[in-house]
Amino acid sequence: MKNRGLLNADIIREIAAAGHTQMIAIGDAGLPIPCGVRRIDLSVVQGVPAFADVLGAVCNELVVEAYTYAEEAGPENPEVVKVMTEMMPGIPGRTVAHEDFKILLQRANVVIRTGECSPYANVILTAGVNF
Repeated sequence: MKNRGLLNADIIREIAAAGHTQMIAIGDAGLPIPCGVRRIDLSVVQGVPAFADVLGAVCNELVVEAYTYAEEAGPENPEVVKVMTEMMPGIPGRTVAHEDFKILLQRANVVIRTGECSPYANVILTAGVNF
């Protein structure tokens, strides 16, 4: 058994298997996950686990090269944008229209579904390299 860090075996497996430029998404409870994209569903009840908690745990394990989120998050949920920028300082973030975000999800290796119930609390993390 691991003694610290991320404990979820499915998420650990996905992070360990991710290659450079591959994508891991973290989504709120309402994010439509495309057919054929692997889903790790962590949702328990509304708000549990929170988007920020899952993002923090994943960012502690994954080399993140860049991240993408819906441009609508800025005006609709500035707190989630603040969380992303604070958890990933110096990492380039980009925005796309929410409809384009949902299309981009089709290329993700996995979507981790949280219990978050605030609007646009979704991010696609692009894996980097540690060398």
